[in-house]
Amino acid sequence: MGILEGKKILVAGVTMDSSIGFAVARVAQEQGATVVVSNFGRALGITRRIVKRLPEEAAVIELDVTDEEHLRRLPELLGEHIDGLDGVVHSIAYGNPETLLGGKFLEGPWSDVAQAVQVSAYSLKSLATACLPLMRPGGAVVGMTFDASVAWPAYDWMGVAKAGLESTSRYLARDLGPQGIRVNLVSAGPLKTLAAKAIPGFEDLESMWSDRSPLGWDEKDQGPTAKAVVALLSDFFPATTGEIVHVDGGYHAMGA
Repeated sequence: MGILEGKKILVAGVTMDSSIGFAVARVAQEQGATVVVSNFGRALGITRRIVKRLPEEAAVIELDVTDEEHLRRLPELLGEHIDGLDGVVHSIAYGNPETLLGGKFLEGPWSDVAQAVQVSAYSLKSLATACLPLMRPGGAVVGMTFDASVAWPAYDWMGVAKAGLESTSRYLARDLGPQGIRVNLVSAGPLKTLAAKAIPGFEDLESMWSDRSPLGWDEKDQGPTAKAVVALLSDFFPATTGEIVHVDGGYHAMGA
């Protein structure tokens, strides 16, 4: 029996099989969960093909977390596949790489910054509240961050958006706790995902990690990150909320 046996999980934000969301969906299934994944727009067709590579083909629904109508209909769409929710995974982020990343912090226009904050931070609240009608007590919301406690090379306005995400998770933990719902984040080291490829200069972070992580770091292996997300979705952390779990080989704890 797996640690998610019998649980129903939504993984929002699965595009490629190299994405963190895909790895989470795979490990969740291996641990006994029924998984539904989401995406939207042109990427939806890719997602429908990619889920065939999971241990069991997962149901796919369309969800744009910035679309109020999509959010309103989310419980109905999920209800076509599952009878309730035990966990929600927020694996969603976007910042225009041409204007917000790669050393463009001082030039970033507000319209693009606002989009990055809405998609990458505010959407955690949007997704969580949209799922509430189906969420069961003891459920969990888990999001993905990249340590926003410091300024990173190249990350620029996405770092600000991630700081917003981390703060949002704490306030959600406060407000959803009375309903028995936990809210936590996993802060992963740099991974070779579709999103990372869009960040100019991100390779420099990867080389730093391999040099300074006491446990070492494999930027091609999403497995450790996915396992941490699944652990937080499980009943093994019943009194943990508002937390950020670092899965980075120990890099965050090291000095120079």
